[in-house]
Amino acid sequence: MKRLLLILLTVAFSQNAIADNDFKIPPKQLADLVDAPRQPSVRISADKQWVAILARPGAKSIEELAQPEEKLAGLRINASIFAPSRSSGYTSITLKKVDGDEQVAIKELPAGKIMSVNFSPNSQYLAFIVENKQGLTLWKYNLKTKKTKQVSKHAINASLGGTQYRWKRDSTGFYTRLTIAKASDKPQASKAKIQPVIQTTSGIKAAVRTYSNLLKTPYDEALFEFLTRSQLAEISLAGRINKLGKTAMVKDFTLSPDGQYLLVSQVKKPFSYLVPARRFPEETQVWSVEGKLVTQVADLASGENIPKGFDSVREGRRNINWRSDVAATLVWAEAQDGGSMKTDIEHHDYVYTWTAPFKNDPKLFQKIERRFDDITWGNKNFAMISDWRFSDRQIRQWKFNPSQTNVKKILFQERSYNDRYNDPGRFIKERNQFGINVIKTLDNNNSVYLTGTGASAEGNIPFLNQYDFSAKKKINVWKSTAPYYERIVLVLNEQATKVMTLRESTTEQPNFFFRDLSKNTLIQFTDFPHPTPAFVGVSKEKLKYKRKDGVELSGTLYLPADYDKSQGPLPTLIWAYPREYKDKKVAGQVSDSPYEFVRVSYWGPMPHLAQGFAVFSGAKMPIVGFDGTLPNDTFREQLVSSAQAAVDVLVAKGVTDKDRIAIAGHSYGAFMVANLLAHSDLFKAGIARSGAYNRTLTPFGFQGEERSFWEGQSTYASMSPFFHAEKINEPMLMIHGKEDPNSGTFPMQSERMFAALKGLGGNARLVMLPHEQHGYRARESLLHMLWEQHQWLDKYVKNPTTK
Repeated sequence: MKRLLLILLTVAFSQNAIADNDFKIPPKQLADLVDAPRQPSVRISADKQWVAILARPGAKSIEELAQPEEKLAGLRINASIFAPSRSSGYTSITLKKVDGDEQVAIKELPAGKIMSVNFSPNSQYLAFIVENKQGLTLWKYNLKTKKTKQVSKHAINASLGGTQYRWKRDSTGFYTRLTIAKASDKPQASKAKIQPVIQTTSGIKAAVRTYSNLLKTPYDEALFEFLTRSQLAEISLAGRINKLGKTAMVKDFTLSPDGQYLLVSQVKKPFSYLVPARRFPEETQVWSVEGKLVTQVADLASGENIPKGFDSVREGRRNINWRSDVAATLVWAEAQDGGSMKTDIEHHDYVYTWTAPFKNDPKLFQKIERRFDDITWGNKNFAMISDWRFSDRQIRQWKFNPSQTNVKKILFQERSYNDRYNDPGRFIKERNQFGINVIKTLDNNNSVYLTGTGASAEGNIPFLNQYDFSAKKKINVWKSTAPYYERIVLVLNEQATKVMTLRESTTEQPNFFFRDLSKNTLIQFTDFPHPTPAFVGVSKEKLKYKRKDGVELSGTLYLPADYDKSQGPLPTLIWAYPREYKDKKVAGQVSDSPYEFVRVSYWGPMPHLAQGFAVFSGAKMPIVGFDGTLPNDTFREQLVSSAQAAVDVLVAKGVTDKDRIAIAGHSYGAFMVANLLAHSDLFKAGIARSGAYNRTLTPFGFQGEERSFWEGQSTYASMSPFFHAEKINEPMLMIHGKEDPNSGTFPMQSERMFAALKGLGGNARLVMLPHEQHGYRARESLLHMLWEQHQWLDKYVKNPTTK
């Protein structure tokens, strides 16, 4: 009898242990956030007469994430349909007329995910991809007949990602990559071919980051080629297929502005076991639209040996694109410094152009002092060119005449790319004779329109400006006014007096509006519902403060809807993410608006308002390089100082109980959490999601750190909380996706940190979410994440039972 009782007790205990590992559901107010309606996406027709409103689905199921996938060369591929696994899509499409009340819900949509929704250049059709178990197929909707039809039953190959199809310039059809094999023909691993995998060094430095899901065996190579090899083809609107060229591992394809040539890039062998597919050898060619080779443009070797540095590049012709302002001219950059900005040279990049029919040699177009960034085209006499440099985070941009490259460029901006206050905005564009969006110019190319977020010390104030290059001054045409946060989505007319905006306030969810600037009128276009009505009444306040070294900081304080100061100070959750800067003034800049809608998402800290917590979100944690030092040289000191300043301002305001504060973050924010628990006693507990804790496991740099472990051993050790785990004496909850492919946050990081805390007698809990990556997507995972956080905060912060 005793033996039977012991067996029953053992079984009962085992069942309880297993039950404890089941997915859990948090309180209803938190759980409802996971199922709250998502903000729809929109697409706008080229003639600006139609808006397609795309409904987004809820969270995926864990069963969907658990579907088989091949992890190859940094990609995750659904081998049964030759497409990226875990893809997102839309559930419905509604068309709405811009200048009227006409609204059409597209019916007869096939079952599956709707993706890659695009209007035709002539605005008469809407094309989209449907993904289901049979594969990816192309569909069209005729705006005139209101009929939906499958363009072709032939499946599309999207294994390499990127653009799934492109419209022809005349709207008569498409270019796409077709599948050439059946999934059942997939190569099978053979035990007879088991063999050692051997790699050797060449004596050339190859400082690559710690990538995941790389090729490991000859079988992986064969499978990668099988899944990514496709047939480039032209498909007419009627579904007629014209195959172009030979089958290849086609990475991308772009049409020349005049529609006469295709720029085709292909992955080629030999593959690498050290870097992902995006850095494999790559060949770029120009084809005729009939699929005939016109010329070879580039043949790049593997990117294994790119010099260390965030502004380092592969040698050879790169950033190859068509000029947007002329019929068929290629433009690209070539490094003159061996790919390393650390090389002392006058011009680090040359930019070349090559004009069809590509019989003459390419022409040197521009010499670039720093690293070439981009060219934004206007017309044959107007363009903007920019360069950048990581060491001081500087970006520069000039106006120049593409037809007279010997004429001196006019400097338009020079600033830190972290400097939001001096960001002039993005150029307003218009369609040119080729149907391509280019910069809209006025006054004989002397002025342009720009729109932007308008970051300032008072918060973001979106604007529409006209900039005069001769006078070097901006003229404000319009700006958002309190108590609303409103930004321009699209300029609708030639005079830039009619615009489409996205408008919101702290209590009104974002919706699209039409604004007539000349008449100062406003018409609401959409009426999306409030996504989280249970959180109506939450208060919001921007707090500004300084840390002891004078760096200005800020964050947004949210308080529960029913909170009154007479109730006393609250338990508080601080959510943050450290960032590196080279400029003290830039580090403290405000990066949001006090009038933005109070968004309560399942992802960040906001759900815990329902738990009775005050939430301090976006608390600035800048890491600044002072007086020639690198930011991370004093990472710990600056991090603790910023956290101390945040705690001080919250306690002084009277809303925070200094003995009941938690710190939380995701990714580099989780790294922050572990460091603050190790090197301060400011917090009662911490929540660290998808973090990294041992920087020796990312030896060739991480985040904004360019130095390798061997160049900065003391910095790596000082910053790694794993090296200081014995100092963590507060409870730390760690959550991590078991399939995290992020180069700096392998799941092993959390597993090893937990093992260290367990071995040292610390108080920690590790939750590994099955089938999840760096961010979590399954409904079950999101609900469980909220449950874990709720339980942890309740037990160790809100109602602590231990000191």
